Amino acid sequence: MYIDFHTHAFHPKIAAKAVEHLNSHYGVTCQCPGVMDDLIHRIKKAGLDKMVVLCAATSAAQVIPANNFALSLKAAHPDAIPFGTIHPDFDDWENQLARLKARGIKGLKLHPDFQGFRMDEKRLLPIIEAAQNDFVMLFHIGDRLAPKDNPSCPYKLAALIENFPKARFVAAHFGGYHHWQHALDVLIGKDVYIDTSSTLDFIDDPTLSAIMKKHPHEKILFGSDYPLYSPDKEIAKLKKRLKLSLPKLENFLSNAADLLGLE
Repeated sequence: MYIDFHTHAFHPKIAAKAVEHLNSHYGVTCQCPGVMDDLIHRIKKAGLDKMVVLCAATSAAQVIPANNFALSLKAAHPDAIPFGTIHPDFDDWENQLARLKARGIKGLKLHPDFQGFRMDEKRLLPIIEAAQNDFVMLFHIGDRLAPKDNPSCPYKLAALIENFPKARFVAAHFGGYHHWQHALDVLIGKDVYIDTSSTLDFIDDPTLSAIMKKHPHEKILFGSDYPLYSPDKEIAKLKKRLKLSLPKLENFLSNAADLLGLE
C-alpha cells in the first residue's frame, strides 16, 4: 500500500485563505488549491493508494471544529487517513483524545510554530503521555529561526523522545525544515520516523546524503506536503534527487502502512 504521509486539505470555504497563508509564511507559491477533490485526483495520478490528511488547531477554540472536519473526511473519503489535532490551551483534551480514538483516528498533528506553543513546555507532557499508546504523533519541526528561538526544533523533539521512548513520533521535513544539520546531530539515526516533505527544494546534496546514509530507511516516509507540492512531482523529484531504485522508492511509499498498522 502506497501512502502520502503528509498532506493538508481544507474546507472549500477557507481553502483559498489557508493557501495564501502558506504562501506568505514560507515564501512559496502553492502548486495546488488545497481541497479534497483535487488532492484525491493527484493521489491517484501519482499511483498512490491513500493519504494522511493533517490539520492543526491554531487555538483552543479550533480543536473541536478541526477534529470535526477530520472525522468528516474519514466518513466521506475511504482513501483518506485524517489525523486529529490537540492544543495545550484546550482544557478538555483528555475527552477529545478519547473521542478521536473511539472514532478510529490513528494520529495527531502538532505544529508548534502555527499553534503558538513551544515543544519544550511542560504542559505538553501529560498530553503526550496520554496519547502515546493510541496515536502516531507527527510534529512540524524547524523553520528559519535558530533552534533556541524556534517553537519547534530537532533538540526539543529529541528531549521528548528521551522522555517518551515508546511513543511513535514523526519529525516532518527530513527531521527539521532548515534545521537539517541540527537534525543530524540529535535525530537522524535514532528511533524516530522522518518524512520527506518540503525539503528537496532547499537541502544541499551533502546534507541530504548524510541523512540518507545515517537514518534507517524503514523509518523514512514519503510526504508531498500538498498543497504546497503535487504528489506525483514530489515522487519524481525524490527518485531523481536520491537516485532511487524502484524497490527503494516503493519502500519509502509503503513504510507508512506498517507504522499505521494497515495491510
